[in-house]
Amino acid sequence: MSMSTGMIWFIIAMMGVGTFLIRFSFLGLIGDRPLPEWVLRHLRYTPVAVLPGLVAPLVLWPATTGGAPEPARLSAAVVTLAVGYFFKNVLAAIISGAATLFGLLWLLG
Repeated sequence: MSMSTGMIWFIIAMMGVGTFLIRFSFLGLIGDRPLPEWVLRHLRYTPVAVLPGLVAPLVLWPATTGGAPEPARLSAAVVTLAVGYFFKNVLAAIISGAATLFGLLWLLG
């Protein structure tokens, strides 16, 4: 199926309008009013939920192995979670996870 250049630009424009409306619905319509406490409480968990949602597919179904789980990536994820949980330090967790990943990739070939 081939799309014309005009159709591609139409889709891009509609995606831009949709993205603007989604953001405007939250920021433009209620951005100048104080939010209820229960909304603020739930918004605190957004970054904590987004990061694992981005990383989990890369750990469980990596494209480099055709979607098969790999011991190096699983080990790095476990080390990252353990360091983050026990030391409560994001930077230490990221650095230790990266060191584990690269070290095991180097060791296992």
